[in-house]
Amino acid sequence: MTKLTKRTVDAAPLQRAAYYLWDDQLRGFGVRVWPTGRKVYLVKCRVKGRQRVITLGPHGPVTVDQARSRAYNILAEAKNGRDPAFELDQTRKSPTVKALCERFMRDHVRVRCKARTQGEYQRNVDMFIVPRLGSRKVTDIGRADIAELHSAFSHIPYQANRTLGVLSVLFNLAEVWNIRPDGSNPCLHVKKYPETKRARFLSTAEYQSLGKALNEAERTRSETQSAINAIRLLMLTGCRLNEIMTLRWHDVYLADYELRLPDSKTGAKTVYIGQGVVDVLLRVDRINSNPYVIAGKNEGRPLTDLQHPWRRIRAAAGLDDVRIHDLRHSFASGALALGEGLPMIGKLLGHTQVQTTSRYAHLANAPIKLAASRVADSIGEALCIGHEK
Repeated sequence: MTKLTKRTVDAAPLQRAAYYLWDDQLRGFGVRVWPTGRKVYLVKCRVKGRQRVITLGPHGPVTVDQARSRAYNILAEAKNGRDPAFELDQTRKSPTVKALCERFMRDHVRVRCKARTQGEYQRNVDMFIVPRLGSRKVTDIGRADIAELHSAFSHIPYQANRTLGVLSVLFNLAEVWNIRPDGSNPCLHVKKYPETKRARFLSTAEYQSLGKALNEAERTRSETQSAINAIRLLMLTGCRLNEIMTLRWHDVYLADYELRLPDSKTGAKTVYIGQGVVDVLLRVDRINSNPYVIAGKNEGRPLTDLQHPWRRIRAAAGLDDVRIHDLRHSFASGALALGEGLPMIGKLLGHTQVQTTSRYAHLANAPIKLAASRVADSIGEALCIGHEK
C-alpha cells in the first residue's frame, strides 16, 4: 500500500491479470489496473454489514485528487448508514417521468380508480405533466421542478392544484416501487393555491325562467329531447351529472319511487324520487337497443355532451352564470327552505361525510335570522328606535 498520486498510478506496472493498488491514507480508496493498461479508481465500503464497491471513474479523465474527494464523501455517507452504491444504481436505472406515468396509469389507475377518475388522471398526465417533465429522470425531479410546474399554471389555480395532487400520488408510488428513496416526494411543502368554492342557488323566479326555456326548446326542437330530459332530471333529483347521464332503465324502479344506482362517486346508492321525476321518466321514449335513459345518437350509448346544450338553454333563460352542478346545490337549498335539516339533505344528496353537507349550513340559518329580525323590529318599535318621539 502507498499513497495514490498521479505518479504512482502512472507508474503502476501492467500484469497478466488485473490487480488493485490501495491508498494507505484513505482506507477503501484504490485503483484497479487492467492488463490492457486501463486504470479505474474505486472505493470499497461496508453498509449494514454488506460490502459495496463503487466505481469513481477512469484514471486520466478523473484525477486522483477528484477520485479521492469523491471516495471520502462516499465513505462518510456509508458511515452514517446511507448506501451510496444503491443510490447511484437507482439513478442509473431510473425511468423517465413519462415511463413512470405509463406504469402509474397501467398498474395503479386502471386497477384502482373508476372510469371518470381514470379520465381525469390521464388528462392531467397528457396535458400538464408529460409535456413539461416527461423526458426527465424520476430521480432528478426536485421540489423546485414541481414548484415551477405548479406556478406555470397559476392562471388556472384549480387545474394547477389538481395536477399537483396527481404528481403527489405519482411520486408516492415511485417510493413504493423503489424508484425513489422513502420520504423524497418532491411535492412536499409545495403549497396549493386558494380555491373559492362557489355555490349558486336558483330562486323561484329563476326556476320559472329555466322551465320556460326548456319548454321552448322542446317545442321548437332546438335541442335534443335527451338533453332536455337530462336537465329536468338533474333539477328534480339533485343527482350528480354523471349519475343521470349513465342512468340505465334497469336501475329505475318507478313503482318504488327509487333510482338504484350500482355505482356513483360514493359507491352504490339509492336515490329517492318524487312524482315530478316519475312524470318526466314516463314521458321518455325507451329505445330497445339502448339501455340508457339519456340516450345518445350512437346505438347503445348514452348522451355524452350536455355542456353545449346547457349553455344555450341557460342563455335563453338569462342565467349565464349558472353551472350544471348548481342545479344540485339548488336542490339542497330548496330542501332547506322547506324545513329539512342538514342530515336529511346529506341523505338526499348521497353524502357519506357530514363535512360535505356542512357547506349548506349558512342556508339553514336563514329562518333563524328572519325570526331574530322580527323580534328586534318588535322591540325596536317599543323603544322608538329609528322613529321620532
